[in-house]
Amino acid sequence: MKKVYASGETSPKNIYEKMVAEAINIHKQDIAICEGIGSHGKELIKKDFGVLTHCNAGSLATSRLGTATAPMYMAAADGVKFQVYADETRPLCQGSRLTAWELQKAGLNVTLICDNMAASMMAQGKIDLVIVGTDRVAANGDVANKIGTLGVAILAKHFGIPFYVACPSSTFDPGTETGKDIVIEQRGADEVCHFGDKRTAPVGIKVENPAFDVTPNNLVTGFITEKGIITAPYDKNLKKLGVK
Repeated sequence: MKKVYASGETSPKNIYEKMVAEAINIHKQDIAICEGIGSHGKELIKKDFGVLTHCNAGSLATSRLGTATAPMYMAAADGVKFQVYADETRPLCQGSRLTAWELQKAGLNVTLICDNMAASMMAQGKIDLVIVGTDRVAANGDVANKIGTLGVAILAKHFGIPFYVACPSSTFDPGTETGKDIVIEQRGADEVCHFGDKRTAPVGIKVENPAFDVTPNNLVTGFITEKGIITAPYDKNLKKLGVK
């Protein structure tokens, strides 16, 4: 028996149409946010700069321009000539599989490097700026991002290189006081013991495989958001921009 919907009652068709409309609206908002991040961040990229990024925060992760890659795309669109260095991001290699592919397809000048090459590249003066994304930012400005980000931040501090985190203002979590309160996912051993389908480690070896690490706020030069660039002290300046 076919159900007859009373006037004003929501039908499955209406629910579907509302869901599609909301999805389109979210997509438009995400595009605008990424464009805002790019607009504020592109001024950090100067002619002949070497820009290092870690993991993937591009159009494959968000909408159109991405977050960490948005300043790169917009600077390139303005005619700024610069070099991008993409960490491979072991063990899942998001940097080599995704970021390097994406930037190359977009026509940017990108070079892929192994994670353990970042220090050497910095020592040679090839890196002038670091821009990474993030999965969550604690209320005090501590940053949770793909494993290896902490090491890049420490190296940048040592070599005096600005380390910026690009993210929507919604990534700031006022309910998480510090990075110590963020639970880090532990992933399976096979990701570390294998490279593709080939086993590269002894059978039965113990493995640690955290998916993320936490970079303390004192290593962060600033946050590039759609509302502007936020610098320390983060507890005060986050509130000023209305992201807390």
